[in-house]
Amino acid sequence: MAKQKKAANMGFSEAVTEVEDILRRLESDEIDIDELTAEVRRSVELIAVCRAKLDRAEVEVRDFVAGLRDDQAAAEAPAAAEAADAAAADTPDRPADVETDDEKELPF
Repeated sequence: MAKQKKAANMGFSEAVTEVEDILRRLESDEIDIDELTAEVRRSVELIAVCRAKLDRAEVEVRDFVAGLRDDQAAAEAPAAAEAADAAAADTPDRPADVETDDEKELPF
């Protein structure tokens, strides 16, 4: 067996390719029984590295998406405040003790 690169130093695609190669050799009986344990151990190491990389990527993607949502909310907040201010400006101010027509008791 050729000298192998440390699993932890491999890229995701490289690790997946090696696992697929080991699997292909296992299925075609190319791996001698004397190499079987070492190949299975290597596959487990590579799969662990792939899972760790996938988990890390998932966390990063979720953080990016959350950041986008925060940026969007921050950008929309001033517009919402302006709309609320505009709506308030359209409403005539009146003292609290003045009744509107809706609040007056009708005589009938």
